[in-house]
Amino acid sequence: MNPTLITILLVALGGGLGGMGRFWISGVVARRYGETFPWGTLAVNASGAACIGVLGGLLLARDTQAVGQIPLWAGLVVGILGSYTTVSSFSLQTLALVRSGEPLHAAMNVVGSLVLCLSAATVGYAAVVAITAGM
Repeated sequence: MNPTLITILLVALGGGLGGMGRFWISGVVARRYGETFPWGTLAVNASGAACIGVLGGLLLARDTQAVGQIPLWAGLVVGILGSYTTVSSFSLQTLALVRSGEPLHAAMNVVGSLVLCLSAATVGYAAVVAITAGM
């Protein structure tokens, strides 16, 4: 089978799985903690950032080109995590907070998302690099 076709199929399958995961997790978190602040989207984006950090550590730490890992990267990162994490929901929810007269909550969402997601990706990546350093 054509390698490009395999990669496209992995992205499509991953996209479906990631989208379902985002729908389920953001719903669970929103029902548990409420919807006045976008906790569900924040949880999804932070956990997705941690996952991409782990995958970056596993697949890219030793070989930044990751030539042999392209289909795996495409399926896991572009497919699953690309549809699991959601900048569009984050943007719309932040705008909704501003429009509803809650600029402080909007700013907290922006800063919290940035700090939490960058920290999660960094910790995930660093953990994998530290664990695999001795291997």
